[in-house]
Amino acid sequence: MSYRVTFVCTGNICRSPMAESVFRHHAEEEGLDVEVDSSGTGGWHAGDGADSRTVAALRRAGYRSAHVARQFEPEWFDRYDLILALDEGHLAELRGMAPDGEAAAKVRLLREFDPSAGADLDVPDPYYGGRGDFDQVLGMVEAAMPGLLDEVRAALEARDARTP
Repeated sequence: MSYRVTFVCTGNICRSPMAESVFRHHAEEEGLDVEVDSSGTGGWHAGDGADSRTVAALRRAGYRSAHVARQFEPEWFDRYDLILALDEGHLAELRGMAPDGEAAAKVRLLREFDPSAGADLDVPDPYYGGRGDFDQVLGMVEAAMPGLLDEVRAALEARDARTP
């Protein structure tokens, strides 16, 4: 069974689809058995594609993007092994909708996986900014990837060790 990861931001058109694309790219390069997607805490962009500035930042960096926004649903906690919030507000909202402690423990901040992140683990929302803001967010997402990939590899190895 694949390890399932989802990224969650506010409207699911900027940060979380960016993180989804970057993680998918690296996981595919490594041949990891993962399923990856993303969603938002709000549903006002459901059905929309990723913000054009997100898509442009991804393309400039060599990533591809195909995305349709959706809202995270509380019943999805059972579906995922790891739920990655893009900022403290998303973290609190997701943990607040978790049905129990085990589900809440699946929710973590993406920048927890970046050892150089320091104390501020929020990925800022670039929506009201320009190209530089989207590029900055992409840099933060990319900086978290080595640690996130280590975490997922370890989880897959532990799962394989338990499987007869």
